[in-house]
Amino acid sequence: MDVAIQLKSVTKTFGRTAAVKDLDLAVPYGGLYGFIGPNGAGKTTTIRLILSIFFPDSGEISVLGHASAFEARNRIGYLPEERGVYRKMRVGAFVRYIAGLKGMKEPNLDKMIRASLERVGLGGTEHKRCEELSKGMLQKVQVVAAVIHKPDLLILDEPFSGLDPVSTRLLRDLVLGENRRGATILFSTHVMPQAEEICQHVIMIHRGRKVLDEPLASIRSRYDPRIIEFDPLNPGEDLGPGAHLPGVERVEPGEAGYKIHLVQGTAPADAMRRIMEISTPARLELSRPRLEDIFIELVSTAEYSPEDRKQLREGLKNAGDPEAAA
Repeated sequence: MDVAIQLKSVTKTFGRTAAVKDLDLAVPYGGLYGFIGPNGAGKTTTIRLILSIFFPDSGEISVLGHASAFEARNRIGYLPEERGVYRKMRVGAFVRYIAGLKGMKEPNLDKMIRASLERVGLGGTEHKRCEELSKGMLQKVQVVAAVIHKPDLLILDEPFSGLDPVSTRLLRDLVLGENRRGATILFSTHVMPQAEEICQHVIMIHRGRKVLDEPLASIRSRYDPRIIEFDPLNPGEDLGPGAHLPGVERVEPGEAGYKIHLVQGTAPADAMRRIMEISTPARLELSRPRLEDIFIELVSTAEYSPEDRKQLREGLKNAGDPEAAA
């Protein structure tokens, strides 16, 4: 496999704290990888190691075929977790300055900047000072600055943090567009549903160690919860008799409907047909395994008490929610 990023047995400590422990990682050219885990898992430290902001205590790192990201710096776009712009600069001038640092000298650069700002919903802001924009708008300006030079490798650290739903969708579309263009993308997040929506491959990290490294499709297949979600057309209907259907292990009532747990080996399509024979559905679908649940399962077997698991789950749900964090 031809790889854009490779880490071999990488370890990084700060004092007595091991932020990254014996980490192996390979991201192929053109990949769209989600790097996920809760706060403090080691995601940002790993990204800074990849970018040669930090250097490992041991292990090897290569980026775009070089031993140091510095040697390929003009081919890399980076959105750091800690945002920052020159607040007195005008938006267009700031993006132009960053483009210049990446070696861009295109005669139509100003036109490219205007088009890129419009693409993320910031049309007409080119001549405004950065300090006049909201936090979310500034975040989008930094994303534009990270991609203006059409990087071969794009690294985004918590790119969706604090954005409203409309801005999140715009940024998601931009990330997908950059990947279609051919860019290799690694983005970190502790908001796992965002990774589920975007990435092809997931790397889970916990306390500096990798706990999962698989394509998303493979993860969904391997951790299939064997659950059908069913909402009856008649909200008051009792689906208790469904528990006696062939292939059904149990029926679990929920707020709006039911979760129907299947016996291992049961074909979901067959079970769905049997369910529709005894009740008319308003919604009938196969439940998909959630990364959040998989993560909890992987790390909590002996490491956490039930209360710890509950707190970790709540932390993952609230991560990136500015109201929850306030």
